[in-house]
Amino acid sequence: MTFKETILQGIPEKLPTKKSYPEGVNRAPKRKDILSQEEKKLAVKNALRYFPKAWHETLAVEFAQELSDYGRIYMYRFKPDYSIYARPIDDYPAKSRHAAAIMLMIHNNLDPEVAQHPEELITYGGNGAVFQNWAQYLLTMKYLATMTDEQTLHMYSGHPMGLFPSSKAAPRVVVSNGMMIPNYSKPDDWERFNALGVTQYGQMTAGSFMYIGPQGIVHGTTITVMNAFRKKLKSGESSSGKVFLTAGLGGMSGAQPKAGNIAGCITVCAEINPKAAKKRYDQGWVDELVADMDVLVARVKQAQNNNEVVSVAFIGNVVDVWERFYEADIFVHLGSDQTSLHIPWTGGYYPLGLSYEESNVMMREQPELFKENVQASLRRQVDAINKHAERGTYFFDYGNAFLLEASRAGANIMDGEDFKYPSYVQDILGPMCFDYGFGPFRWVCASGKSHDLDVTDRIALNVLKTIQKTAPDEIKQQMQDNITWIENAKANKLVVGSQARILYADAEGRLKIAEAFNKAVADGKIGPIVLGRDHHDVSGTDSPYRETSNIYDGSQFTADMAIQNVIGDSFRGASWVSIHNGGGVGWGEVINGGFGLVLDGSEDADARLKNMLFYDVNNGIARRSWARNDEAIFAIKREMERTPNLKVTLPNLVEETLLNALF
Repeated sequence: MTFKETILQGIPEKLPTKKSYPEGVNRAPKRKDILSQEEKKLAVKNALRYFPKAWHETLAVEFAQELSDYGRIYMYRFKPDYSIYARPIDDYPAKSRHAAAIMLMIHNNLDPEVAQHPEELITYGGNGAVFQNWAQYLLTMKYLATMTDEQTLHMYSGHPMGLFPSSKAAPRVVVSNGMMIPNYSKPDDWERFNALGVTQYGQMTAGSFMYIGPQGIVHGTTITVMNAFRKKLKSGESSSGKVFLTAGLGGMSGAQPKAGNIAGCITVCAEINPKAAKKRYDQGWVDELVADMDVLVARVKQAQNNNEVVSVAFIGNVVDVWERFYEADIFVHLGSDQTSLHIPWTGGYYPLGLSYEESNVMMREQPELFKENVQASLRRQVDAINKHAERGTYFFDYGNAFLLEASRAGANIMDGEDFKYPSYVQDILGPMCFDYGFGPFRWVCASGKSHDLDVTDRIALNVLKTIQKTAPDEIKQQMQDNITWIENAKANKLVVGSQARILYADAEGRLKIAEAFNKAVADGKIGPIVLGRDHHDVSGTDSPYRETSNIYDGSQFTADMAIQNVIGDSFRGASWVSIHNGGGVGWGEVINGGFGLVLDGSEDADARLKNMLFYDVNNGIARRSWARNDEAIFAIKREMERTPNLKVTLPNLVEETLLNALF
């Protein structure tokens, strides 16, 4: 069968031959054995409903074995034989251009060059899934290949519920992931209900089909590290020869060394999984691999003495690095951590004193002992960080729940009721970017041609330079950082998977760039473009310890903004929308929403982008201004002056002296 015929087939007519698990791939960790005997029967029963009864006797035994071996039923037998990667949009069988673009984006998320655990349909973060199993993938691709522009595919945590009649103005796909009743949103609830096959953890851009490889986080990390050095260094002082110490080289965290190189410092990134470290090295995202601590210490001192810009991956535990660097008197200017602490007990964090293999066995067979080891390791890591901080290290939480889990472990991380260290959003991205409307705008060239990416880079650069000429002083630094970024994007070799790009832009920038893209498509200069963003943005996410950590009116624990965002985008023109429970900080800790928008050169696309992109940004600025954030008040007032049809409720500010006398 051809590729197109296989897609259109969906679930095969004949039972495929059982596949052996490929050797040498980066496998997802074995999940906790949490189901009762009756629940295990239910999990198998749930899985079998995708297949004809004649296959049940064979598949029941197989699925029960998968559940026993992996803690999940992935249905490996049904993984297609064709290679999965972002093909040019015309290679997909489709009646709807929007649906073809969505298939392309799904394939990019599952490309082995992009995905962390592609065999288990996990894109990044240890559990950020596109689908729960391969049957869901097959059905979804068939639905997308056969749907029209007057149907909408509704997806429940990876399961394609079906095609429903709608209108051309409606989204082609509506995705929800992990939307639990609040009292059933604890970590073990995810383990149980995911094992049953009834929900999944979509992370952020994994379950919304908008991941573009580590480039997506490189930009945000670059902006963060650059501005962290600006806070730390004296005026005019260079970041070359200065140390940025962090951990994690998996899916998203694998972007850190590349970002450090662009920011111009020495990056030391510890990674316990040798395969993950080598993958980033082979991809050119990290300059050097080191597995010996003595070699690491000598290399970093050499780099400091020579004022080098270099990234080094250390294959080992980051706690050892923090402690040894203190003993060796290596000054760390910036410190952070990007291990997947949103899932600390299931492979997100590997404790000191255990090897990678030993940890994987213990987390499965002795989960309580593994938890004790993780928490002891966190306490020791914090103790080491505190010593460095006393010397002047600027440590910040990178939104991976490090501070939260360290506090739960009883680490010396609290200063009264607050954490000792800030979230990077509190100190950097919130006041400097999100409040002004700047966030991770991204696009994918659906033709798959590098030529198209070059053209879009030039278009975006010209738009930003034009806007910069009349930009107010408050946002000139943000504008210049992104101009510098896009000027160097190609030279930095950021593309992994699809021909994609990201930059931080406000509503004005996003609108004008998108309009210029759509015109270029209409003029035949480039093929169709898919627009999107990270959920980690101005409006997309309610997360009290990350995206909304610089909200101080108490509403950081509400999720109205994210819900309003995805509903508002859906009827303003998005090609698809998504809403998730869970993300980089953990299940039950965040609600986040995303979108995708296809630019096909039409007048309809032009109308959609103007309506939707404007709301997608200004919804968040309005909420942030109501929280009394000065930068957001400035931004929304400026937007209301430019857009008479926008009317936003502004806060009346209160004198603190009045309040202090009340209680």
